[in-house]
Amino acid sequence: MDIERVYQEWLSSPRVSEGDKETLRQMDDFTKKDAFFKDAEFGTGGMRGILGPGTNRINIQNLGRVTVGFGQYLADLAPDAKQRGVVISHDNRFMSREFTLEFANILNQMGFNVYIFDALRPTPELSFAVRAKKAIGGIMVTASHNPANNNGYKVYDENGCQLVPADAAVLLGYISKLPDALHYEVPQDPNPGKTTVLSEEIDGPYIQAVESIQIRPELDKSDFSLVYSPQHGASYESAMRVFKDCGYHVIPVAEQCVHDPAFGATLSPNPEVEKAWILPLEYARKYHSDLVVMTDPDGDRCGLAYLGKDGEYHRLTGNQSGALLIDYVLAGRKEKGTLPANGVIYDTIVTSNLGSIVAKSYGVATESFLTGFKYIGDRIHYYEKQGHGPEFLFGYEESYGCLLAPFVRDKDGVQAILMYTEMTLYYKSLGMDLGQAWQRLQQKHGFHYATLRDVYFEGMEGNAKMKAMMEGLRENPLKEIDGVPVVEIRDYQKQIALKDGKEEKMDHLPKSNVLKYFLEDGSTICVRPSGTEPKVKFYLEAVGQSEDGLEEKTSRFNVAMRKLAGID
Repeated sequence: MDIERVYQEWLSSPRVSEGDKETLRQMDDFTKKDAFFKDAEFGTGGMRGILGPGTNRINIQNLGRVTVGFGQYLADLAPDAKQRGVVISHDNRFMSREFTLEFANILNQMGFNVYIFDALRPTPELSFAVRAKKAIGGIMVTASHNPANNNGYKVYDENGCQLVPADAAVLLGYISKLPDALHYEVPQDPNPGKTTVLSEEIDGPYIQAVESIQIRPELDKSDFSLVYSPQHGASYESAMRVFKDCGYHVIPVAEQCVHDPAFGATLSPNPEVEKAWILPLEYARKYHSDLVVMTDPDGDRCGLAYLGKDGEYHRLTGNQSGALLIDYVLAGRKEKGTLPANGVIYDTIVTSNLGSIVAKSYGVATESFLTGFKYIGDRIHYYEKQGHGPEFLFGYEESYGCLLAPFVRDKDGVQAILMYTEMTLYYKSLGMDLGQAWQRLQQKHGFHYATLRDVYFEGMEGNAKMKAMMEGLRENPLKEIDGVPVVEIRDYQKQIALKDGKEEKMDHLPKSNVLKYFLEDGSTICVRPSGTEPKVKFYLEAVGQSEDGLEEKTSRFNVAMRKLAGID
């Protein structure tokens, strides 16, 4: 891309506001290159990035163009697509409401009926609303847990599921045929659509559906309390209604319940990051609460910290909390006589394998997919469409995302915090904290330590380095990592497995730029470039007969992988 030429075109375009033109004038060389070296693209979770003018930025020009392409894609899916309409929701971020209204206007001009909410709503409720309104698709305006200067765009099919790659490729075909972000036009339908504002007609049924997933609603809650933070985001109202309806004494983190786009009362809106927990844990210590739960800004992910017997609060990772919840749900359903003979859980290729081991102990199968909850949602629909097949019991990712009941087809942080709360209460009634429950689970099924390490590659040069790193690992297959022999390599891009010097075809999953290493001692390492951020992720898991040395082993694996991948 001719960066200077395109930059000057944006600087002189009547479609770019004077405020954005001033931002362009103030750019230094690095920022200009980063804003214009490529076009913003769809990744594993849609589009996500820095707000501002430029081809590689999140702005009304780029997202408006995508919305036109999405409308054309939807219009060709069914003759009544425009009448069925599109549901749009958004989180608390800068420009989220403005984007929502502009996308509604674009789709109305194209003849689509549109449903928007009266204010922000979480991602799972958007998925629920698409299904409830029998809409042809949906749009969620969010950058999830990214920093405050980011925003993003996710699209949903008629099942309330994010588009899988085959469908996304068709959508991208429509978008690619449009002129660039400064020159596309909105097609004008002679019968413009209408925008309808949603509120309690969706809120009430969604909240009732969430409350219906409880396994032991009869548990005594009189000596139990929890702290909750929505991280300034969209789940606050829904979560508080659910907790109060279910009889829990919940203490909200007041400063983080304000829908502040600047995230002014948190150092990070990401539940996976330690500094996101500073204020919620202050609340927990003040009120001596049994549990702290947190949803991310768009409400699809949930983290938790529990009060241990030592009087301190301890966080669980998504792998730990997911495995614990699988055990709790399956044991509870077995006790209640509702555990089906053909049950299945879904996880991903980067998730710890402990959850699948737990499921197997209950006679429940596991299917693993590429990273991205859309694959789990799509698989639920696949069996639903067949009219037979295994019964969905649980789906989760290592990054704090899970789903317990499929009335939503994406991660649901509100479902998650309700069931984590019930699980904690249940173990308290047995005289145990979650740490003790976790130890008991590992003593039964083996000890696992799984962690994630990120390596960032900023700017135009970073993107090239990331690509070169993955090519280098493919051209020179690793034989050992930190002295531990590699016994198998799975290349999800080439769809092959290298084992015992032989190649085996592996085409049961879509192609993806991921490498997974299986080591002789049972450990695994997965390397995956992020689909939404300029970074490569190392998923590291060590297993053993005790916890001793497992964390240190993953640290050594991380150091070794960085060296083997040529990362300084």
